[in-house]
Amino acid sequence: KESALKRSDPTLERHFKGHRDTVTSVDFSCNMKQIATGSMDSCVMIWNMKPQMRAYRFDGHKDAVTSVHFSPSGHLVASASRDKTVRLWVPSMKAESTVFRAHTATVRSVNFSGDGQTLVTASDDKTIKVWTVHRQKFLFSLNQHINWVRCAKFSPDNRLIVSSSDDKTIKLWDKNSRECIHSFYEHAGYANYVDFHPSGTCIAAASTDNSVKVWDIRSHKMLQHYQVHSGVVNSLSFHPAGNFLITASSDSTMKILDLVEGKLLYTLHGHQGPVTCVAFSRTGEYFSSGGSDEQVMVWKSNFDCAEGSDGVRLQHKTASSLQTPPASSTARFPLNSHPSVLHSQVSPERHESQSHASDGGVPPGLANALEHIIGQLDILTQTVSILEQRLTLTEDKLKECLENQMEIGLHLQRREEA
Repeated sequence: KESALKRSDPTLERHFKGHRDTVTSVDFSCNMKQIATGSMDSCVMIWNMKPQMRAYRFDGHKDAVTSVHFSPSGHLVASASRDKTVRLWVPSMKAESTVFRAHTATVRSVNFSGDGQTLVTASDDKTIKVWTVHRQKFLFSLNQHINWVRCAKFSPDNRLIVSSSDDKTIKLWDKNSRECIHSFYEHAGYANYVDFHPSGTCIAAASTDNSVKVWDIRSHKMLQHYQVHSGVVNSLSFHPAGNFLITASSDSTMKILDLVEGKLLYTLHGHQGPVTCVAFSRTGEYFSSGGSDEQVMVWKSNFDCAEGSDGVRLQHKTASSLQTPPASSTARFPLNSHPSVLHSQVSPERHESQSHASDGGVPPGLANALEHIIGQLDILTQTVSILEQRLTLTEDKLKECLENQMEIGLHLQRREEA
């Protein structure tokens, strides 16, 4: 069968409208239930993947939000802003947050470490700073860039930090010694965005010279150089399996690159105007994108990573296992808006939406009940998490009270002795 050899194209699952200006940043929670976005409209939005659930709009920043990131547990969302602050939000209806002034200029980027204990921020004040998540205590700063710092990320093992700046360098830092290990030099443009490969052995940079470069962090050699966009590359994201890289550009397209073959797989058209941010979900099953058209789009990747004798190969998913959004969903998108495909002879198929009860053999009634229970459990988990945070705050206050009491006691004692 010829069709069995065909790869399924990525499909647009949903799109969210709510931001009133360019979407600047997007991230998935670890359980795929929520997507966080930041925008030039100064808001952070939390979109719930369940169609019937409302989105949460978090107002608090006084200027554009430049970056958002979920903590590894999904219980916190960090946001960075042009107002020089970073906020930590609990992604629930209450919109509780703590705020701290992180820099003396625009904060361009915020990123949680893999263990969720620390944050790294990058700013137009030319510094990179590292903070504790608990009590947002300043730990140290890295100060060798000589222009705005656009982006800073922890390595998967938390031992390194990578940063990119308008000074046309990408710097690799040792978190423990706080020293710059290596500088990669860009010649034509500067890197808007940089990130570590899931293996931690290389980094990819999205550049203003319209190219994407992949560097080896041990040999410091450039491994790959993709010149596939006709506009500035604003963002990129590695597939968690490490075989694919997705890029977002001001040429209004996203591109999916096959890193194993070193070639372009897909060109995706969805946004009107520049695509400003893109991110894979934690499993790689979905990816989300945002643009200057104020839209947030969620796509299903539709590629399975299967290990073959020839290394990594793409496994085909049959059309019947694809699920398009139900017709009742407000996020229904015209079916002809599938991405157009560049390096592949597959013409996007039209999938009719069907609900398969036979697929998993679970009656719809039972499935709904189970989903409801899971939803309730999620709320409980979230409540416990909020309570834990409050407890921590109370403990801190108690500790301060005790310390103050002891100081007063000592003071009185000294006065009596005098």
